[in-house]
Amino acid sequence: MTILMGIDPGSRHTGYGVIRHVGNRSTVVDFGTISTRGTEMAPRLGEIFAGLREVIALHRPDEVGIEKVFLARNPDSALKLGQARGAALTAVVQGGVPVFEYSARQVKQAVVGRGGAEKSQVAEMVRHLLKLEKRPQADAADALAIALCHAHMRVTLARLGGASAVRRGRVR
Repeated sequence: MTILMGIDPGSRHTGYGVIRHVGNRSTVVDFGTISTRGTEMAPRLGEIFAGLREVIALHRPDEVGIEKVFLARNPDSALKLGQARGAALTAVVQGGVPVFEYSARQVKQAVVGRGGAEKSQVAEMVRHLLKLEKRPQADAADALAIALCHAHMRVTLARLGGASAVRRGRVR
C-alpha cells in the first residue's frame, strides 16, 4: 500500500488530493482546497505552506505529485503561480517526501487518455475512477488527477523494471 498526494498549486486556491494505491487500484483518502485570504502575497504563501504541512503531517504520503508551471499569457499570473508552487514544494520537501512533477498534458493523458481534455472531463474521470458520488471542486479534482497520474506512472515504471528509479526520485 502506498499513500500518494497530488497538489494543484494556485495563489488563491491550492488543491490537494490524497489517495491510497494498492496494486492497480486507487481509493480516496482525503481531498480539498486551501483557499487563501487577503491581497498580500507573503501571507497567502504562508497559508499555502501551513495548510499543506498539516495535510502532509496528517496523512504522511509516501510520494507527492505536483503540477509543473505552464507558460501563462499574463506574466504577473505566472509569477504568482510560481510563488505558490514554491510554497507547496517547500512544504513537501520539508516534510521529507519525494516529489514528482507532471505537466497538465501528462495528467490529462493519464486520467482521460487525451492530453487536450477539458477540465470537466478530467473531473468526471476522477469521479468515476475513484468512485465518488459527485465531482470534487475543480482544484481538488485536479489534485486528485495529479495523484492518479503519479499512481499510473509508478505502475508503468514498475512494469518496465524502473520502480527503483522512482524510489530514488530520478524519474520526473
